[in-house]
Formats: sequence, C-alpha cells, structure tokens
Amino acid sequence: MAQWNQLQQLETRYLEQLYHLYSDSFPMELRQFLAPWIESQDWAYAANKESHATLVFHNLLGEIDQQYSRFLQENNVLYQHNLRRIKQHLQSKYLEKPMEIARIVARCLWEEQRLLQTATTAHCLTLSVQDMEQKMKMLENLQDDFDFNYKTLKSAGGMICSCSCHFVLSQITSITDKISSNLLRFRVVPGPEWKQPGSKVQHRFSVLQQIVTEMAGLLSAMDFVQKNLTDEELADWKRRQQIACIGGPPNICLDRLETWITSLAESQLQIRQQIKKLEELQQKVSYKGDPIIQHRPALEEKIVDLFRNLMKSAFVAERQPCMPMHPDRPLVIKTGVQFTTKVRWVHTEVSHKEKMSRHKLYISPSSLSGYFSRKFNILGTNTKVMNMEESNNGSLSAEFKHLTLREQRCGNGGRTNSDASLIVTEELHLITFETEVYHQGLKIDLETHSLPVVVISNICQMPNAWASILWYNMLTNHPKNVNFFTKPPVGTWDQVAEVLSWQFSSTTKRGLTIEQLTTLAEKLLGPCVNYSGCQITWAKFCKENMAGKGFSFWVWLDNIIDLVKKYILALWNEGYIMGFISKERERAILSPKPPGTFLLRFSESSKEGGITFTWVEKDINGKTQIQSVEPYTKQQLNSMSFAEIIMGYKIMDATNILVSPLVYLYPDIPKEEAFGKYCRPEAQPDTEFPDPGLIQPYLKTKFICVTP
Repeated sequence: MAQWNQLQQLETRYLEQLYHLYSDSFPMELRQFLAPWIESQDWAYAANKESHATLVFHNLLGEIDQQYSRFLQENNVLYQHNLRRIKQHLQSKYLEKPMEIARIVARCLWEEQRLLQTATTAHCLTLSVQDMEQKMKMLENLQDDFDFNYKTLKSAGGMICSCSCHFVLSQITSITDKISSNLLRFRVVPGPEWKQPGSKVQHRFSVLQQIVTEMAGLLSAMDFVQKNLTDEELADWKRRQQIACIGGPPNICLDRLETWITSLAESQLQIRQQIKKLEELQQKVSYKGDPIIQHRPALEEKIVDLFRNLMKSAFVAERQPCMPMHPDRPLVIKTGVQFTTKVRWVHTEVSHKEKMSRHKLYISPSSLSGYFSRKFNILGTNTKVMNMEESNNGSLSAEFKHLTLREQRCGNGGRTNSDASLIVTEELHLITFETEVYHQGLKIDLETHSLPVVVISNICQMPNAWASILWYNMLTNHPKNVNFFTKPPVGTWDQVAEVLSWQFSSTTKRGLTIEQLTTLAEKLLGPCVNYSGCQITWAKFCKENMAGKGFSFWVWLDNIIDLVKKYILALWNEGYIMGFISKERERAILSPKPPGTFLLRFSESSKEGGITFTWVEKDINGKTQIQSVEPYTKQQLNSMSFAEIIMGYKIMDATNILVSPLVYLYPDIPKEEAFGKYCRPEAQPDTEFPDPGLIQPYLKTKFICVTP
C-alpha cells in the first residue's frame, strides 16, 4: 500500500501530527494530488546533488501541469486555482534553489515514515498489553479455583483417618479436572503425570511460569522500544531544537513525542498493575519454589525503572532562554536584562497532571563550566508551579518571563580561575530546572537543563557571543559540553554555508543563493574549484582578521545581516540585492549590458556594514566602463532610504548637468518599477496658482546624492 494511503488510515492523534509536517513551503494539497509520483522520486539524492535536484524540480512542475489538465477536464475550479497558486509559489521560491525544495520533501517523507513506525509500534504494544491483561484475568480465575480446591484438599487430609479413601481420591480428581480445564485455556498441555496427586502443584507452577516469562518478555520489548524509539525521537527533537535556535527550520513540535510517551506510559502502568495482581495472588497462597516469589521482585524493579526513566525523559526545556529584545538570538543572555524560558512535562495523562500540579518547579543555575566558569545569581520569580494554563494543548508547563542574571563578584574581577585562552563569549553555562513528583507511591526526581548559554555584560559582545552559539549548535548535539571551546572542532564549508544562509532566511524571506555562498567561501578560504568538504576552523570563522582587513569574517558578515534587517529588508526580500559578488564576477555580468544597467552589492571594506551600487557607462571613446559609488553605511541610511538614494542619485557630466546613471536594475528591470513603490510621494502644492499677495511658506526641499 502506498505510504500516503497508509497515513490516511491512522488515528486522529497521528493525523494531527501529520498536519504539522506541511506548510506553504510544501503544501499538503500537492502531496495529496501527486502522491504516487512524489513517493517514486529519490528526494534524498536530489537534496545533495544540484543537477538531479534541478531535473526533479522541473519534472515536478510538469506533473503539476498534467494534474492541472485533469482538473480542467473535470471542471474543478477550486483545485485548478489551488494548483496554479502552488506552482507559482514553487517557481518564485525554488527555481534558483531546487536543492532546498528537495530537502524539504525528503524530510517530510522521512517524517511520514517515522510517524507510521510510531503508530504501528504503539498499536502492537497496546495489543500485547491487552493480551497480557486477558491472561492475567485467566490466571486470577485459575488461582481462585486452585486456592479453593487446595484448601478443601487440606481439610480432607485432616480427616483422612475418619473418612474413606474414596472421598479423598474424589477430591483430588475434582481438583485436577478443574485445573486441567483452565490450563487448556492457556494452551498448556499437561502430561500424563498431571492427575497424579503429587504433580498438581507442579503444573500450577507451569502456568505461572508461562505468565511470568511472557511478562518479562513484554518488559524487554518495552525497554527496546523506549531506548530505540522514544529516546531516539527525543534526541531527534532536541537536535531539531538546536537547529531552530540558530535559524534553521522551526520543526520543533512536541506533539508526536508527547503522544508516544503518553501511550508508552499508559502501557507501563497497566503492566505494573498486573505485577501487583501477581503479588495479590501470592498473598492468597504460596508454595515453595513459587514463580511469583522468585520473579515478581525483579519484574517490579524493571517496570519501575522503565517508568522512572520515561518520566525523566519527558521533562524538557520547551523554549530555550532568550531575551525578548533579541528573539532571533536565543541562548545569549546579558546580565541585568530580563530573559524568558519555558519547561514542559511531555505527558498528558490526567492523573499525572493532578499529581504534578501540586509540586513546585525550582530553577537554579548550574555551574558546569569547569574551572574557568564565572558564577551568577538568578533574580526574579525563579520558583513556579507547573500548570496546564501555560500550555496550548493541556500539557503541564511552567514559563519564566522575568528572570535576570547577576554576576557574583570575586576579588579577581568576577572570573574565578579563568582560562586565559578563552574569552568571555566562549564560556558556556547551563541553567538547570528541578522538581520532584509522586505517583502511585513512587518519588521521581525530574531534572532538565537549557542548552549551553553565553552570558555577556555589554551588548557589543553580542556578535561574538552569537558566533559561539552558532558554532556549538552547528557542530555538536552534546547537551551540555560546556568545555567545547577549550578545543573547538573544525566545521566543513557545507555546514557553515547552511548556517550562514539560515541567518538571512530566519529573519527575512530569502536565504543565500549558491552564487552568494560561493563568494563568501572565497573570502573565507581563498580561490578553490570546489569548496564542498573544505574545513574551516573556529579561529578562521570568528577570531582571525581576513586577509588585508582589520576585522574578522564574522564581524563583517554580522554587520551586513544587521544592515539588511534594519535598513534594506524590503529590497532584500524582493531579490533586488545581489549582495555578495566578487568584483571579477560583477564586471563579467555587467560588461555585456547596455549603459545604465546596475546592480546592488555589499561593501567588502566596511567593517560596520555598507551597500553600494555598480553601473555600466560608456566613455567618450565608446569604451565600456564599470563604476561604483562609495558604500552607504547605516549612518547615511538613517537619513534617507536606500530606495530614495537610488531613485535620486545623480552624477555631474562634463557640461555640469546632473544626470542619472542608473536606468535598469540587473538584468533589465526599470529602476522606477523596482524602487518607485518604496519612495515617499512628493508633496503637491495646495493650489496651482497661489495668491501673490499671500506670504508663501518655505520652499520644499529634497535631498539627492550627487557624484561630481
């Protein structure tokens, strides 16, 4: 059966998780319309090979056209409209980035397979637990019969001297017949020795031994599932949270994990109840070598350990520490500035909520940074009660909204036994959350912690602190390796390129193209035929100055990111800014173009971030010239928008006449069409012919940028 068809048959709780997989990036309608074709393609291969991704993307557009034709024949206007809208969106967003859509589809298909696996495993486990429940009921019936008849036999034995032997044998026959009948219900076939008076207890043991063995097997299966599915899913979610923190896809929904943990916990509680029933059977009557006496304690210990570990894994930091004024840069905290964080118990069983809601959650910083760690006090409301009101789906959560850090001052200026090789923005710290809960007589200590955070004392440290967060979460999934920067690992260009693109796509509508990334790779690594797999050190990325420059690669790039977000966001989102392009490439693409063609690129020499435009012109001899204006910085863009600068920019020709050298935005977009809508309209006079007797107001002025 096709994967999409299998998904349609899942329970509602799994279908709700399926809905979360899809968005405008890859609409569910398209998955539905083209299900067989989509499942027949190798999207994982396409996600890593651009030529194949391009081929698959164009084939996808062709499949959309064919499906549109079918809807056209069916006069299905709504589906026609939706499909046309989807195609236009895909073309505008992925035509130049086919590998990105391939990665998205590959991820969706993989998540679908995980969802099917989870649903199937949960169903099988539930059936096994239900089957064990039935067997336990049969065992209870068997035990009741056995207890009654055994006690009757003991009473008969006490009167053996005053009763006939025939009476005793009839009691034994009655017992063995009833037990034999019950044994058949367990598919246990007694041997011919069963009806011998000395062997009836032995066969009762066989029934119990089978139950105990099956229960032990079920616990082993639960252990396997918990380690290989629940723990794996939790680790995968934590890795996705890391990626989301540094700008990657925000695929961090906990619903699937919560559904799975809740289902597994319910099964474990059922088994624990069944083990308790074994204890009740033992208390009624027991015998030497009784399987319950021998194995029940081990079963009890195993199920308690499984349940404890599951509950501990269900306690997570749902939202990492973040300053509200810097929502796109979590895990960097400035002393004295409020930050927020949120923890959640990923389990929806009502009785557990009632138990846990009575206990307070204590928050405290944990100094796990080693001998070079600074120490901090957490101020604000650092004790909260978990409740369901702070969660959107009824889970138990606690959100801390007004926490601040204050450094503990020491005689050496606040740093205790500092490692001279590390700067402040390379020190990593953890915030630990603790609580304890009681359930069915069990005391369970819960603990979780944040991802490593960087604590700064001045906002000017933000760029380097964020670089540390990027490097850590890019290269490790270790939850608390606070010694990471004592020996930071190297990254590959493929890893760095993806993270750099996220820095733009997470706060704007556009990431970086392959051409833009190639330019950045050249600045970091120098000229190279193929940058894939090339290694980049932490020092090269953030600490060492670029060749011929007085600043590092990251400081330069971070200021450009800030420039884009604050001053030229709309133009970047439109795709009007080429941005990162080498001067050689710039000359190569502009030279064949007619005079007046221009492009927009970022300055390579401005540490604070600058943007310039380069245009084509002809000299008096008709020779092509490539000219660039001095870059505009944030200070200048505070006074005038970049769109207005472009629209009003003039140069003074040889005859002292002001002319605009900018006509077409590369490749051939008229300047007015591209930038006119981003300029403020000029104020019109109140009347065409003002009364000459009236005092005229000030003449209107307009700033323009002129190059002599």
